[in-house]
Amino acid sequence: MTEAEVMKFYAGWEADSEKVQKAMPDMVKGFGTLFKNTMKADILDVKTKELIAVAIGLALRCQPCIYLHVKKSIEVGATRQEILAVAGVVVMMQGGPAYVYMPMLLDILEAMGENE
Repeated sequence: MTEAEVMKFYAGWEADSEKVQKAMPDMVKGFGTLFKNTMKADILDVKTKELIAVAIGLALRCQPCIYLHVKKSIEVGATRQEILAVAGVVVMMQGGPAYVYMPMLLDILEAMGENE
């Protein structure tokens, strides 16, 4: 996967989100409120919550979740090493089904400028 392909996902996601917003504004509003209230800092900081979201995205094999929460993790200060440590725990717990998503995860990190 190239950097251009990763960035294409993010651009496409914005367009897809706008379609959903127009079709289901009440649902989007409700989900947005849930997201905002859940992902704000409280007993856990935002970085920890985003790393948990990366782990769940990998465990559930949700590609959009992986893309979005890796990006958000980096934006709130997570390092490549922290994201890879979380991914390692997911692989340890889930084995092959999580392992096959590691190349995609590495491509996303590289596209976000998180190289070695």
